[in-house]
Amino acid sequence: MNTDNLIANVIEGIENVKGIDINILDLRKIDNIACKYFIVCTGNSNTQVNAITSSVKKCVSKSMAEKPWHIEGLENCKWVLMDYVDVVVHIFNEETREYYNIEDLWAEATSTLVKTKY
Repeated sequence: MNTDNLIANVIEGIENVKGIDINILDLRKIDNIACKYFIVCTGNSNTQVNAITSSVKKCVSKSMAEKPWHIEGLENCKWVLMDYVDVVVHIFNEETREYYNIEDLWAEATSTLVKTKY
C-alpha cells in the first residue's frame, strides 16, 4: 500500500464532509511505534464524526480498494479510530480532542497542519 496515496485519500475523505483541524503526525523517528502516521481531525458533532468516518472509508476504498484493518468508537462517535496499519486516523468531537490532547501526547512527532479548502 502506498502510504502517501493513503494519506491523500484520508485527507480527501475528511475534507469532503468538512472535518476541521486536520493534523498529520509523522511518527517514523520515534522508537517502538506501531504505525508510521497518525492523522487527527475534528468533527463539530458526533453525527459529523460518523460522517467523516464513512467518507474516509469510502474514499480509500474507491481509490485504493483498501479497507481499514480495524475501526473503534462507532458506538458513541466521540473518538473514532480507523487503523490502516501504517496510518491510524483519529476522528474526534471537539470536547474529546481537547480532553485527550493527542498532539501533546505525541509531541516528539513531526506535526503538519493541513490547510483545508474551505
